[in-house]
This record gives sequence, structure tokens and C-alpha cells, in this order.
Amino acid sequence: MLRIAVPNKGSLSGPAAEMLHEAGYQQRRESKELRIVDPENEVEFFYLRPRDIAIYVSSGRLDIGITGRDLLVDSGAKAEEILPLGFARSTFRYATKPGTAHTLADLNGRTVATSYEGIVDKHLKDNGIDASVVHLDGAVETAIELGVAEVIADVVETGTSLRNAGLEVFGEPIMKSEAVVIRRVNGAAEADDNVETKVQQFLRRLQGVLVARTYVMMDYDCRVEQLEKAVALTPGLESPTVSPLHNEGWVAVRAMVPSKEAQRIMDDLYDIGARAILTTAIHACRL
Repeated sequence: MLRIAVPNKGSLSGPAAEMLHEAGYQQRRESKELRIVDPENEVEFFYLRPRDIAIYVSSGRLDIGITGRDLLVDSGAKAEEILPLGFARSTFRYATKPGTAHTLADLNGRTVATSYEGIVDKHLKDNGIDASVVHLDGAVETAIELGVAEVIADVVETGTSLRNAGLEVFGEPIMKSEAVVIRRVNGAAEADDNVETKVQQFLRRLQGVLVARTYVMMDYDCRVEQLEKAVALTPGLESPTVSPLHNEGWVAVRAMVPSKEAQRIMDDLYDIGARAILTTAIHACRL
């Protein structure tokens, strides 16, 4: 039985559950459930605080888990990222009052307030910066106004909350985060064959969901003399499927195309004479 840690709340919880459902795994029906068993897939899910998941996985009690890259780094746990999942993206930046600091070097001798002490402390040490780090839970924008710190380090999305607090970001981003699948360091070498097989199956399923979300299936008809131009627009993954139509001189073509480019590709195909152009969502795949 594969044991997997899943976020029980917060911005990671909903998208993680949705992805697991799309990958064919049973998920909990009520938020109060802390553990469920999916016997058909031989998987046991544990719903834990996102901040604790890296600790549980690194202990070896759980085989793998889904958490944020930021939380993994901040924990200092002996676990590693094995698959990025593309949701819950965020960027960590330094911010302060205008004119206080412009580069990372300006942090020498200053105090930085953050909810992610592990991330910030590592970033400062990696860059040879001698600064003090103060840990605060929750919003840290008021730390400067109240004199707790001269600089803050926090997640920045639009920057609105920082501007409202009279602060501005500076320097390069500390890190970019997203949801990731994690595993204990050397976990693959230590796992038995059955667990390893289940881990690889789990990763393939999630990769299939990621691809399915990125591509659509495109079908269209075109004249044989325009086929090479059409195939150049829709090369597919290996190559498109081409089938003759009942009407002589026409073929039907099917290929996977990036969903973000689908409308442009349809326009280009129409311009070279393709007709009956359709796109279909892909719900799952294996590549």
C-alpha cells in the first residue's frame, strides 16, 4: 500500500485533490476526514497540514507527498522534489520602505522579518549576507512600521498589499514556488519493489494529467496537396494520424496541439484550406 501525504487545507488542498481525482484516485468526501484508503489503487492518503508534510515524508513514515516547494525548503527536511505540478505558483521577494535598500548587499547588518525563516536564512547565507532573521506567523507587512524589522520577505503576487503598506520590492526574487511531489532523499533506493512500482505509476498518472491540461486533440480535413503544410502546423508528438476520406483528394488529420496555441493553429489551417476543424479536451493520457 502506497502512503501519500496530501494538503488538508489552504491554496494547495483543492487543486491537489482535483488533480488526484483526474488521475483516477479516490479522494475524501468531507474535510474532516484525515485518512482514506483507495483499495482499488492500493493507495492510502493522509491529509496533513501543508507545512508538516515534508517532515512526515522525510521521516520515512509516508512514501511521498504533495506540498509547496517553499514549504519543502523552509522545513529543512531531508526530502526532495521529484515532480513539479504547475499550480499554487508564487514568488518570494524582499520588500522595504522606498530608499531603504536597493540590492541584496544592502541587507548586511539589517533585520528581516518573514514567515519563512528557513528559506530566507538559507538565501542570505548562500549569498554571504550577514543579516538577522525574525520569524513571524501570518502577515508581516506591519513588521517595519512597528519597528520589528527593517525589511520583510514574503510571497508577492500583485504587490498590492505591499504598496498599501508603503513598501516596495527590490532585488532579484528569493525563489519561485509551486506545488510539487516530494520524496525522502534516497527514498527510491530504500523502497521495496512494490512501493517503487506504485510510486512510478503515481508519477505517470500525474504527468498524464499535466499533459492532458496542456494539450487538446485537433481533428480536421484537408486536401492532399495541402497536407505537408498542414502537418507542419500540427506535427503532434511523434506525428499526426492521417486517414483517407471517401471523397478522393481529401484526408482526415488528427494530432495533439498545445491548448494555448489551438485558436491560432485553427486560423492557420483554415487559411490553407482545411475544413471541419475541431478540438477536443483530453482527460487523461500516457506518453
